[in-house]
Amino acid sequence: MNTQVFIATFSVDQTPEAVFDAINNVRGWWSGDIDGDTDHLGAEFTYRYKDVHCSTQRITDFIRGKRIVWRVMDSSLTFVKDTSEWNETEVVFEISETHGKTELRFTHRGLVPHFECYGSCSNAWGLLINGNLRKLIATGERQPDVFA
Repeated sequence: MNTQVFIATFSVDQTPEAVFDAINNVRGWWSGDIDGDTDHLGAEFTYRYKDVHCSTQRITDFIRGKRIVWRVMDSSLTFVKDTSEWNETEVVFEISETHGKTELRFTHRGLVPHFECYGSCSNAWGLLINGNLRKLIATGERQPDVFA
């Protein structure tokens, strides 16, 4: 796996546990359909957005209030030539306390600039992480589809 990454970071006033719980409420912030469990070690879930994106993630690291890692087991991105660009990449959420706030560092390890999907995917992650997930953490309310 390539070691280059896509990263987004923000800080909030909520506790590390509240941030952890919001991340695991994947249906509350990731626009699309989700099948399967998203809230425990070893769980697998499938994400589907229309006929554009389908991927299966396995939760490989799950430390309450600290860290969550999803390994992308399979993917199909229909808007690029190599529809499996996400395969074997990792989506990492790292939570820490800094200066009285909780910091979330999101990394999509393996989502690299030379991938055809990089521009579209990094823009989408930016909207989802800095928009939907951040708002879910702040309000506790499910966020609307950012791509509609």
